[in-house]
Amino acid sequence: MSMTGPSRDGAMMSEINVTPFVDVMLVLLVIFMITAPLMTTGVDIDLPSANTPPATLTGQELVIGLQKDGSLTLARGTGQPLPLTREQLEANLVEEGKIHPGQPVFVQADGSLPYQEVMTLLELAKLAGVPKVGLVTQPGKAK
Repeated sequence: MSMTGPSRDGAMMSEINVTPFVDVMLVLLVIFMITAPLMTTGVDIDLPSANTPPATLTGQELVIGLQKDGSLTLARGTGQPLPLTREQLEANLVEEGKIHPGQPVFVQADGSLPYQEVMTLLELAKLAGVPKVGLVTQPGKAK
């Protein structure tokens, strides 16, 4: 029996041609291989839901402050915030990660800042190896 078409006696070929099926599957495989890495980018943030009570703090958490003028501060718990540059902040976050691995860091930013400024700060913390980053808000101030 030949694969080129009907046989000489007029009977139809009864074999299934899987070549188009394989072609479609290979195209889908390539599409998924290209798009899968694009869906995994981002910054992991632990955001509390609106119905949960405030987190209990131990007083040893690191709090990164971002003021309206763009200046940065770093404080441990309720201690006095120290003004820092971005380079100093990154070095301190890396050092704190070596001293206290897995320690959560909280970001406290002025509400009038552009979202890009806060996102850059979250990215800086993530690149420094901080496993958990939380956002500090004022309770009862939501509009």
